Amino acid sequence: MNAKPVKIRGRLKNTIANIKCLMPHPMETGTRRDDADELIPAHYIETVTCLHNDREVMTAHWGASVSKDPYFSFKVKDANSGDTIKVSWVDNLGETSSGDIVLK
Repeated sequence: MNAKPVKIRGRLKNTIANIKCLMPHPMETGTRRDDADELIPAHYIETVTCLHNDREVMTAHWGASVSKDPYFSFKVKDANSGDTIKVSWVDNLGETSSGDIVLK
């Protein structure tokens, strides 16, 4: 799979950044079957990491129960205009993707 980049938007209010992310990913559980009644192999995001100016502010550990193309939002304190926010993920097959924004 060619992993598509994480789509990120951020809005800064005072010193709090509200970050919204869309992560294109199939998020297969490994329990669904295709039209030929064969199991579709598990393929899901396991770890999401969020960096604020290259400092880790959050790590999330996900499982197979998260829906396809997950939407994810969080807030970052002590943010300023010009700061960089980067979100990246690693799935159970070792594939990765990321995206970043500069706050305005």
